[in-house]
Amino acid sequence: MESSMSSLAPENFLATQRAGLDATFGFATQAVQGFEKLIDLNVRTLRTALSEQQEFIGKSLAVRDVQQFFAFHNAQMQANAQRAQAYWQDVNEIATSVRGAYVQAAQDQLDKSQRNAQAFVESFVSSAPLGGGAVVSAWKSAIDSATQSANSAYEAARTATRQVVEAAQTEATTASAPTPPAVRVVSSKPASTKK
Repeated sequence: MESSMSSLAPENFLATQRAGLDATFGFATQAVQGFEKLIDLNVRTLRTALSEQQEFIGKSLAVRDVQQFFAFHNAQMQANAQRAQAYWQDVNEIATSVRGAYVQAAQDQLDKSQRNAQAFVESFVSSAPLGGGAVVSAWKSAIDSATQSANSAYEAARTATRQVVEAAQTEATTASAPTPPAVRVVSSKPASTKK
């Protein structure tokens, strides 16, 4: 009976609580780091966009030819589309890195919880009174079943998450493919006029 009591000792309880708090703060730190990366990306994107728009407006006001005007605007639209694609790829990379850290931390916690539960059950079984084998066996079977169910649910969630991430990455890759010109450049040949 002493071994099952030792697993419930205040020191073990406090250690478990401390580990849980450390994991929670670790998750929070990872979320904040991901948020910082997004803020940095957005600030850089905003600075670049303001600078480029100022330059674009200055150049477009200097254009005197209609054909050059439309060609210049067409080139700007294509450049904007490419910048938007690059931005969303960066966002996807940040989200993927944060998600990967969360998945790894969750897997580590799950493994640790399973080891602790198994150690507790073994401790409980070894200290069971004589004649309590049937109860202990039923209890161990229930815990094993619950553990298998939790593992199955976790694996299903991990698989679904991986599929969503892969789909998002595929979309990002597809979106980054070269885009056709949005506006055709006006022909440099003058239109024939009929009188």
